This record gives sequence, structure tokens and C-alpha cells, in this order.
Amino acid sequence: MTPPAISEFWEWWAQARPTIEASLAAGPDQPEPETPGEGLSAEAIEELSRRVHRIHSALQWEIGGAEDRAPSLTVTGGGAPELRGLTERWARSAPSGAAAGGWSFHPARQPDPEMLAQDLALGDHEFDLEYVRLGMRADTDRARVHITAYHPDFLFVSEEQQLQVALNVLHWALGEDDVARWIGEVTIATEAPIDALPPSMLAAVVEQVAEPFAEPAWLTGEGRTPRGHPARLGARFPLHRQDYPLCDLHVAISVPYANSNPDRLPVEPSSGALRAFEKKLAKLGDRAVLAVHETGDGLRVFHLYADPDSGVISELDQLAAAWPEGKAKVASTSDPGWRALAPYQP
Repeated sequence: MTPPAISEFWEWWAQARPTIEASLAAGPDQPEPETPGEGLSAEAIEELSRRVHRIHSALQWEIGGAEDRAPSLTVTGGGAPELRGLTERWARSAPSGAAAGGWSFHPARQPDPEMLAQDLALGDHEFDLEYVRLGMRADTDRARVHITAYHPDFLFVSEEQQLQVALNVLHWALGEDDVARWIGEVTIATEAPIDALPPSMLAAVVEQVAEPFAEPAWLTGEGRTPRGHPARLGARFPLHRQDYPLCDLHVAISVPYANSNPDRLPVEPSSGALRAFEKKLAKLGDRAVLAVHETGDGLRVFHLYADPDSGVISELDQLAAAWPEGKAKVASTSDPGWRALAPYQP
């Protein structure tokens, strides 16, 4: 269900768009890249901010599109995973076709490599971004690229400004969603890292790291159940929140199995029945994604993330009810930040 504040935003936008366009047209010829909505009147900025913050107080917005590009409005959670579903619902409720009036709407900051050749003003300091260099270290075990960001002016500004420059550069080079998917640690350097590259090279480096993971794999591990018996774990990797933006609900399906070995791990015919059950879960498409399964002590628990508005929960209830080897249980909890997944990530 679309939150009322999102519906209200689009009702207001339909009325306010001509005023906003007139305000932009009257603005400066060269909008400053670091200012969201540069060229808008103070009243328009205040009202747009108020409408966005009614959806969620932590959301940010920016208007893009120079004279030679169609205008765009981005509403972003600033990379916070718990807000990604909200901005997706906002974008999917946006007007389309003729009703959009030439605008595009984005639920996360888009890549904009042209900005990497501009100046970025933060406070009273102006950074020439052509001098930014990035140290890039590929971490293939975690499918991440760790970044060390350098600019000669970092010697003269606060840590907060250093990090702001680095994050702006990463977002313009990759886009906000790919930063969340593939970028690991971001550190600041006041001396140029060895083998540092210009930010324009980052997309190619990320592509190399991402390529082996075009098809998700399963990592497996072994441990112990609370009763001290062997346990087996499988985790889908990599699994990115940004690929399933509407899946805000953590669902745990606990499935008992009747046939096990002395370690209480499943054997045939139970192991085959569990595989068949898992195949059905894998066919749910974008409505639910299987993230983890844990097995031991006569029980397999499947952890999924599901779109609460897709009707998929009732399907999962039916699947569980049809399980023939005991009473399967379905429990769901709102978890838009995918916090329950953190212990299973490499």
C-alpha cells in the first residue's frame, strides 16, 4: 500500500509543477551542482522540502537537468537501506508519459560523470574535482571495492567536508545504488595513494569485481545448533537490498523434516522434499527473495525478504500448510533495513 504522504505528494506536485518550472526558468544560467533545486524560489524549496519530509523526515531531494537536459527530481534516503523501499514506492507512484511533463523521477541518485569535471563548493571552500584521485582495492571475497579518496585540499578542510567530497564523487561516478552494492570501506588520505586513479575509472573497476557475481551463488558453512548438534547454513551471495527495493518484510519459514541421520540432519526422502520446497520459493520472482537457510535438529528455517503488498505472504502460508512432514510455521517481521541478514554476510 502506498503511504498517504506519497499520494499527497503527487497530488500536490501536479498542481505545483508549473510554478516550479517557472521558478527554475527564472533562475541562474549555471545552476550550482551542490545545491538541490538551485534556481528555485525560497518558497518553492521550503514547500518541496516539507512535502518530502512528510513522507519521511530523513529523505533528501534534488532537482537536476541543465538547459540541454530534461529536468529530473530525485528523492533519496542517502544510501540508508531502510529508506530504499520508501523512495522506490515514491518513484513508482510518479506520473508517467504525457502526465510527467518531460520530467524523470528517481528513487536514488543517478550516475552523472560530467559532474566529475566541475567545481564543488562546500561551505566556503571550492574543490576542483579534476584533482580527486581514488585508491581502489578489490576485495573479491566480499565482492566490494574499498576506496581511499584523496584531494590536495583535504589538508585544509574538516573531516566532514573530506567525506562529503568523497561521497559526492562516488555517487556521480557510479550512482547511489551501485555505491551501496559494490563499495566497501571509504577512507580519506591527505597524500595521494600509490596507484591512485581518477574517479572516471571507478565504474570499470567495479564492473570487473561485479562480473563473477552476475549469477548469485550460495555460500555454505557449518556450525552447531543450540543443542550442540551439527548445523548447516547456506547464504545467497551477493544479495543486494537495491535489487529488491520493495521487499521490506523479513519472513522466516520453519519446516520440520521427518527423516534424519544420527546428527539430526535431513536424509532422503526428506532432503529431496526440502529441495523441492526451496525450488518453489525460488520461483517467487521480485515479490520475495530467498536469502538464507539454516538446517539442524530436525528443522530447516528459510529466511526470505518479501514485498508486503504483493500478496506473496498468503502464497507462503499455503506452501507451508501443504508441507507433509509436520507443522511448518511462517513468521514475518518488518525489516526494511535488512538487519536480520547482517550476521550471515561475509
